[in-house]
Amino acid sequence: MGSIKDRNGMDLTGAQDIKKRWQEYTELYKKDLHDPDNQDGVITDLEPDILECEVKWALESITTNKASGGDGIPVELFQILKDDAVKVLHSICQQIWKTQQWPQDWKRSVFIPIPKKGNAKECSNYCTIALISHASKVMLKILQARLQQYVTCELPDVQAGFRKGRGTRDQIANIRWIMEKAREFQKNIYFCFIDYAKAFDCVDHNKLWKILQEMGIPDHLMYLLRNLYAGQEATVRTGHGTTDWFQIGKGVHQGCILSPCLFNLYAEYIMRNAGLEETQAGIKIARRNINNLRYADDTTLMAESEEELKSLLMKVKVESEKAGLKLNIQKTKIMASGPITSWEIDGETVETVSDFTFLGSKITADGDCGHEIKRRFLLGRKVMTNLASIFKSRDITLPTKVRLVKAMVFPVVMYGCESWTVKKAERRRIDAFELWYWRRLLRVPWTARRSNQSILKEISPGISLEGMMLKLKLQYFGHLM
Repeated sequence: MGSIKDRNGMDLTGAQDIKKRWQEYTELYKKDLHDPDNQDGVITDLEPDILECEVKWALESITTNKASGGDGIPVELFQILKDDAVKVLHSICQQIWKTQQWPQDWKRSVFIPIPKKGNAKECSNYCTIALISHASKVMLKILQARLQQYVTCELPDVQAGFRKGRGTRDQIANIRWIMEKAREFQKNIYFCFIDYAKAFDCVDHNKLWKILQEMGIPDHLMYLLRNLYAGQEATVRTGHGTTDWFQIGKGVHQGCILSPCLFNLYAEYIMRNAGLEETQAGIKIARRNINNLRYADDTTLMAESEEELKSLLMKVKVESEKAGLKLNIQKTKIMASGPITSWEIDGETVETVSDFTFLGSKITADGDCGHEIKRRFLLGRKVMTNLASIFKSRDITLPTKVRLVKAMVFPVVMYGCESWTVKKAERRRIDAFELWYWRRLLRVPWTARRSNQSILKEISPGISLEGMMLKLKLQYFGHLM
């Protein structure tokens, strides 16, 4: 991480200045705007005690090879100790369960700034990932499992973010199929892709506890969450060292096990207050009205007319602002298959686009998958370029290189292919792309008079790239059934 800009746009190059700027910036959007609601005392009506088998399950399910938190203790250490670690952690977790008081080390987070798009000197073009104590993840896993039954009942089908059995491919498929149906019945369709400004970091804690209470979360679990977030501290790790510790007053951490679950409930509260379920605006399919698709904070609104879409957007905007979330108008986009006028919200123009990258997949206003397929080929070629040193190495055997292509290149090319409508010309391009890859791997120039059959015989790839795509389509069909 090189130089960054201060709040006045001046470049900072000194180590201390850069650390101070990161602390200042992070404190600014993490600072609580309201005094926290004080809730003293201990809940006596407790949920069932934590079992040792729950601790064992939680410990085994934590992903390894991850950066540790402020205490520097990796989860692998606990996993090596096995039963001894389970007993100690069970005792600590049970103590927290009964008293609702968390160790201060488990309330501390180390923020790592990860650059996004845009100028890398601007702090606002970074997102912060929180590193937390691996020991605390055991308790958080158990708490998440206890919360899950309540969360599942509250979330609708349109929310696919961080939910078991759902993922980005479901929402990509949904939006493509909705566009196909609209085109089949010759209907115009209007989309608004909402972008929130630092959604996870702007969650109001007091509001969150009220939402959990309204949604029927048991008091015991709610108090555990309240006390976890009360008195939280953080530091920012930069290339020049870490900043001083500072208090956190709002937001849920990106990187914390519980954050997706809590944010989904927060977002659901906003959508309910916006009245999206009751309104008639939306797309009518199979006697059902669909006006939004969500993946955590990625929200897409849809309607059959420009007026309906604008009405939906304004309702969501008003309720979001009441909950402390603000729309980033510059990154919010409109896409329409019919005529549309220019929109202005709060003096800013909402950009109208002919295509949009939705959850990593390119969606076009005409619903054609050809643009996305071409884009996937380009991304696959980029991976090939990045791995050129490996594929050119004479120390790596050909079968290993073929497995690397199937593991690292083809998944990039096939992302979202479950909902592609592939035409004959595109099938030929898929076959040509695969053979181009194998020829590059074998270092066979196009000028060499070698047939495709001889190339495939030498590579022995087994199932072809098109066959892999068909397999994914069939697997997804089974998933839907």
